[in-house]
Amino acid sequence: MKGIIIYKGKYGATLQYADWLADALALPVFPAGDESPSAFALADYVIMGSSIYIGKLQLREWMLNNQAMLLDKRLFFFIVCGTPLNERAKLEQFIENNVPPLIRQRCFFCFLPGRLIFKNLSWTDRLLLRMGAWLARKKGETITTADYDDVKAEHLQYLINTVREECEIPKAPRENLLKQTAK
Repeated sequence: MKGIIIYKGKYGATLQYADWLADALALPVFPAGDESPSAFALADYVIMGSSIYIGKLQLREWMLNNQAMLLDKRLFFFIVCGTPLNERAKLEQFIENNVPPLIRQRCFFCFLPGRLIFKNLSWTDRLLLRMGAWLARKKGETITTADYDDVKAEHLQYLINTVREECEIPKAPRENLLKQTAK
């Protein structure tokens, strides 16, 4: 089976995960909209990656525009976010609100922790984050504005194993690449 990775992020975490996946699975990787039409057409499966900003997937519009072409492919989706992974209801709501139903029912989802480097955010994103944190506090919730970076190659292992198993991809000599990259 042939595959392709298509991603869209904003500050680099989604790209980092996409690159690690590309190395581990020996797949081409493209920013959404820059994918090769021939590579996309030949793909049996698609791994999509997106970050979330203000509850919206960065890849949402691309999915809507390419929905018809995605329906005949095996779909995997990794979502990079700052929402703690134990807040399952909130994470599931991101899927419900952003992924078209026809894609959602055919897709394997994997949430991955992201990063926040406050000084690297655009002025607008810093303002929106501060406002969101303030509003969350009023509702008894917490949104952090403190820097964190939990982007690690080992977070991808479950997704890599799932793709290999479902798409019958043998483990390649590149098996140790992911471990080496994580160091």
